Amino acid sequence: MAPIAALPTGSPSSSPRASSLSSSLADARASSARADERATTGLRLAIAGGGTGGHLVPGINVCLQAQAEGAPALADVVWLSSGRSIEERLLGGLEEKIAPVPLERAVLALEPRGGGAPSRAALFFRTAPAVVAARRVLAAHGSNVLLGLGGFTCLPAVLAARSLGLPVALLEMNAASGSATRWLTPFARRVFHSWRGTLPAGVSGAAAENAVHVFAGPPLAPEFDGREIPAAEQAGARAELGFHPDRPLLLVLGGSQGASAINRFVRSYAPSIVGSGVQILHQTGPGKLDEGCETFSGYRAVEFVAPAHRALCAATAVLCRGGASTLAEIAALGRPAFVVPYPHHQDRHQEKNALELGEGVRVVSEEKLTASLRVDLERICSAAGESERWRMTRALRSAIPLGGAKLVASALHSLACPAADRREGNLP
Repeated sequence: MAPIAALPTGSPSSSPRASSLSSSLADARASSARADERATTGLRLAIAGGGTGGHLVPGINVCLQAQAEGAPALADVVWLSSGRSIEERLLGGLEEKIAPVPLERAVLALEPRGGGAPSRAALFFRTAPAVVAARRVLAAHGSNVLLGLGGFTCLPAVLAARSLGLPVALLEMNAASGSATRWLTPFARRVFHSWRGTLPAGVSGAAAENAVHVFAGPPLAPEFDGREIPAAEQAGARAELGFHPDRPLLLVLGGSQGASAINRFVRSYAPSIVGSGVQILHQTGPGKLDEGCETFSGYRAVEFVAPAHRALCAATAVLCRGGASTLAEIAALGRPAFVVPYPHHQDRHQEKNALELGEGVRVVSEEKLTASLRVDLERICSAAGESERWRMTRALRSAIPLGGAKLVASALHSLACPAADRREGNLP
């Protein structure tokens, strides 16, 4: 997809100057009238975020919730992203899911030519043209609120939205506030927190009308409703995935980018683990399938697990990174997890995410991806680990609220259409 900043913006009129000015004023009035009409016809949502699953999945879940609500209607979605390949994989099916609501994806040209996150200096120089591009897109869609999901894409999107007078909301998914949240909170009408640990000191997080900081919990897909999965359904999910329905299953998730350290551990110990009676479904990450084992009875490696809900229904336990969306889904289904946080984040947010789940998870450093962990995984998946699994499941089910997506979707509509909400009695 070509960067939206490079898209044509039209050419100057060749008509006389007075005629051109008159035409421009008429166009401006027409555009203003269309914007006023759009503001009363539902939620016209702009989303900024991309590059990783953590900056995509929560926004997808909010869109699905907004569409499922039906009233007030979701009328339009435009997604401002970074242009990485993961966005095509995760966002590719969203248009069909929210149909007939129109969806456009627009890339803001912020990354260097070779890809990857821009340096702060490069971000500074690329932000101004990206703001212009984002303004153009937001105006064309008549967006009436912007939701920022974190990451560098948020900076120009938020500045563009505020320059147009649009309300801005931010979602902090991690248990340590990221740079986007810290820098952009002064521009936001609402900041949604997935974990209480990121709320400012002395702030309750209650969802009051004028509250800036709101504890929402992580926005989850509708199927993550907190219900207990019966044993028969768990067995059926294993069979659907091609595994023996009555044998325990270890689900390995390395995050949206994969985790080579976890892949090396699984490659080394998968034969022993399967030999103990535990099956393995191993998500290696995109382009890393060769880091797993060749398929054998009781073991299968895939680049990406989809749908995640069905795989988690099938799982007895999980070995994973500490991404916030993954851990929230694990908690919602009550699946005991061994979490190996990515060790090179300066703020160690994956470790903090895992600690928010308390006794429901065990945090394992990369240095401890050894035979001792293999023994622990075999035990937790076996009959001998049943009581420990029960304790971990109970802790997980009380760790997060499950209404995050609904709360965020409702609040976005209130920000976008406050006059309509007051008429309908949804706001004081």
